[in-house]
Amino acid sequence: MARIMAIDYGRKRCGIAVTDTLQIIANGLTTVGSGELLNFIRNYVASEPVECIVVGLPKQVNNKPSENMRYVTAFVNTLHKQLPDMKVELYDERFTSVIAHRTMIDAGLGRMARRNKELVDEISATIILQDYLESKKYNSI
Repeated sequence: MARIMAIDYGRKRCGIAVTDTLQIIANGLTTVGSGELLNFIRNYVASEPVECIVVGLPKQVNNKPSENMRYVTAFVNTLHKQLPDMKVELYDERFTSVIAHRTMIDAGLGRMARRNKELVDEISATIILQDYLESKKYNSI
């Protein structure tokens, strides 16, 4: 079975998470600069089987697209052109940064560690991916 990759897309940097090959557990992988993201993805999918890329869908609390939506849309369009055979899905990312911060507090990370935006982005991508996996599990029942 192939992995699923999730991306928490930001204008400066992007958090990336992947599943294990059985698609059971989401694990944080890394954070890369937005300008390096496509190269990173191309290299990753060349070395690891990936069946789907899940990109966080930025919405506001009122369900309207956030200001980051135009950047996500442009990225997804470019991703489709670069990897036309890859399945790409958008998945609601509301509150993932808040949940990531709460997770860091619950894990006992100190204040300075919680200011690490790269870690927050990576944890956010992991949360997006784990939520996506859960939604697939419940939709298949």
